[in-house]
Amino acid sequence: MAKPENSVQEKHSVLDRNIDRFRQQVAGLKGFIMGASSDLSLEEFDLATEGLIAEVFGSSSSLLETYEYAQLGEAGGLVNLPGEAPEATGPDDQREVLRQRQRVLESCIADLEARRAQASSDRRHKRTTGPTVSDFMARDIRSVPHDATLRDAGKLLQQWHIGSLLVESGDEFIGSITETELSREVVANGVDPETTTVKTCMREPIMTIESRESVVEAVRCMKEKATRHVCVTESGKIVGLISVSDILRYYSGVT
Repeated sequence: MAKPENSVQEKHSVLDRNIDRFRQQVAGLKGFIMGASSDLSLEEFDLATEGLIAEVFGSSSSLLETYEYAQLGEAGGLVNLPGEAPEATGPDDQREVLRQRQRVLESCIADLEARRAQASSDRRHKRTTGPTVSDFMARDIRSVPHDATLRDAGKLLQQWHIGSLLVESGDEFIGSITETELSREVVANGVDPETTTVKTCMREPIMTIESRESVVEAVRCMKEKATRHVCVTESGKIVGLISVSDILRYYSGVT
C-alpha cells in the first residue's frame, strides 16, 4: 500500500522542484529587464533556459518553440517581415522582447502548477474509489439502554456474537461500549457488573465514518482513534457499523 503513496509524493516533489527552477529563471530574467549586473550573459541565460524547458517539457515542446520565438521578438510582432525596412529597436523594444521571454516562463510555471493540482485531485480521488465502507459494514444496529447494567450488556454481546454495542438514551445514541471496556471495568477495575450501569463505562463521543469513504480510510480512522469498531453514517445518521473483522474480510478477499 505504501508504494503508490510514495510514488505520488515523489511526483509532487519533482513538480515542486521544477516550479522553483522556473521561478529562479523568472527572477534572473527580471534582472536583465531592470538592467542589473549578472554573472551570465543574456545568450548564456537563454541557452540555460532552453535546456531547462527541453528537460522538463521535452525538446519538441511548443513552450520551447515559443521561447525561441520570444528571443527574436516574434511573439510581439517585433520581427521584420522579409522585404520590410528594419524598425528602430530602442531600450523599450528590447525590454519588451525580454518580457516576452518572461511570459513564456510564467506559462511554464502555470502548466506545472496545473499538473500539481491535478495530481492532488487524483490522489484524493483514489482515496475514495474502490471498495467503500458501505460495501463491508454490518447494517444491523445493536444497542443497549444507558441505564442497563454491565451484566446486561455482556449478555447481549454474547447473544448476538458481536464485539460492541451502541448506548441509547431515548431516541439518540450517546456512546458505545465494547467487550474491551467491559473486561477493563469488571476485571481490571473490579466494578460490580450487577449494579454498575453502561453509561458510567461507555465510550464517548461515538466514532463515525461516512459510508462513502474507502475501506482504507476506515483503517486510518481506527488507528487514529485506537478503536476496533466505528459507526457508519449517511447524512449524519448512523446506518451501520464497521469493525476490524470486516476490514479483515476486505484484505483477505472474502466477501
